[in-house]
Amino acid sequence: MQIPTRIQAEAYLEEAAQMNPGLWVEHSRYAAKAAHAIAQRLPEMDAEAAYILALLHDIGRREGMFNLLHCLHGYQFMQTEGFPDAARVCVTHCFLSTMPNQRQLHWDGTANELEFLQEYMQSITQNDYDHLVLLCDSISTGNGYCLLEKRIVDVTLRYGLYENSLHDWRSYIKTHTDFESRLGCSVYALLPGVVENTFGFETGENDGRKCIQKLP
Repeated sequence: MQIPTRIQAEAYLEEAAQMNPGLWVEHSRYAAKAAHAIAQRLPEMDAEAAYILALLHDIGRREGMFNLLHCLHGYQFMQTEGFPDAARVCVTHCFLSTMPNQRQLHWDGTANELEFLQEYMQSITQNDYDHLVLLCDSISTGNGYCLLEKRIVDVTLRYGLYENSLHDWRSYIKTHTDFESRLGCSVYALLPGVVENTFGFETGENDGRKCIQKLP
């Protein structure tokens, strides 16, 4: 697999954070940790590669405040650096099962750039790493992990519905379910802070029993 080392990947992210600071940087780190935690329980996957790919999935945001164009920026940057497999997830984390089109994705690039993405997506068959990075992206925020359904609602409130919204939601849930079936446990069982970040509560101890305390 043609990807940078972890040290190189961290350096890319640090440079990008200087160029365009924001919660997306911590989001990328959380997604990377989730990818590692899941992949290390699946013998057919390389946990270190999963970490690196997830860490760099949003690296295109180094270019600034863009919507879906960040996936192409990331692809171009990683290709220039000589890492086509890292470039690949920069695109595939945005498109699980539907082809990019201007109407549904509020495309903020040019028509030629959109055509390139359409042709690229038609040329590949998505693999376990594409799906894992997309899953980890979909349950990671800049503050930690949350339920997939909460993240779907959050993204929908920010960007709105589009023609294939329901189809895509079902695909996200299917990807989640497929990984849980392979793991033999809940994805959330492998990640800290899901309750706190989803519901705004923190867990504590009281008289030897777990209790729930509302966060201030």
